[in-house]
Amino acid sequence: MATHHAVQVRSVGEALKLVDVDTTSPTRDHVRIAVSACGVCGTDRAFVGGGFPGMTWPLTLGHEIAGTVAEVGAGVDNFAVGDSVAVGWFGGHCSVCIPCRKGDFIHCENLQVPSWHYPGGYAQSVTVPANALARIPDGLSPVDAAPMGCAGVTTFHALRESKAVPGDRVAVLGIGGLGHLGVQFARAMGFETIAIARGAGKAEDARALGAHHYIDSTAGDVSEALRGLGGVAVVLGTAGNARAMADTVGGLAPRGQLIAIGVTADPLPISPMQLIVPGLSVVGHPSGTARDVEETMQFAVQSGVRARVQECPLARAAEAYADMAEGRARYRMVLTM
Repeated sequence: MATHHAVQVRSVGEALKLVDVDTTSPTRDHVRIAVSACGVCGTDRAFVGGGFPGMTWPLTLGHEIAGTVAEVGAGVDNFAVGDSVAVGWFGGHCSVCIPCRKGDFIHCENLQVPSWHYPGGYAQSVTVPANALARIPDGLSPVDAAPMGCAGVTTFHALRESKAVPGDRVAVLGIGGLGHLGVQFARAMGFETIAIARGAGKAEDARALGAHHYIDSTAGDVSEALRGLGGVAVVLGTAGNARAMADTVGGLAPRGQLIAIGVTADPLPISPMQLIVPGLSVVGHPSGTARDVEETMQFAVQSGVRARVQECPLARAAEAYADMAEGRARYRMVLTM
């Protein structure tokens, strides 16, 4: 039987190791992808830490996958060998649960996520459900496409589903792996874009990414600074910091919206009084379906939005993971095969 290289974690908290694993043909309604690139996402830390229920070991990380269809299983007639495809956090839906029957695939009760429910993309080969596939448009390389499957679709889809319309002021909290894409998408969508981050060090980057304004959250009251700019329709909270998100609420205009996509288990310190009088809303936003990923990539091609990435070969995945986990990455790490 043929084999391929994959990077596995043997058990909770252990180091990433390059191993050889069997390459098997896809079953019905699945395809096998020859992986070209796979993003390293902050959520990978939670997987290594055993932070999700029902995980099985050894674990192959990776849910920002880009590559080429290498084999198709029975029943797959809408993709063919050679197609350029991406798979993100959304790794397949069941089509039979109530959310799926309503067309709400991202809330499928049996949603599959690469690395959680089947081996992920830190590998030369990955087998996925065909309904997880997003077609990569011409003009987007695998390295550019990979981060769009999670970081890209999460920020793009959150903004386009928000209450903001072109011309509105939108603030992006946090200028990291998610936020640096959020700023670019916000600018490209026609919003007056405000970047918020800790310290003055990211001001130049934020403006280069397209921000019209920059707020240093350590220099004073963030809500006051937002009100000084006229208030904002939306805050996109990409920083996984509950206090930092809460500190923006006073800067929302009436009927404004705080959208939380930065992951933290800490409670948001916001009082009902803050929300009631101005009619504010606080919402969480999940990732996006395979079609949402396709539309994210198409918009990226049209607008020129790209993740800023550092490439690293698969054999050095442990280094790339450490750079991400310890905050040395600017802004996304992408493994190449």
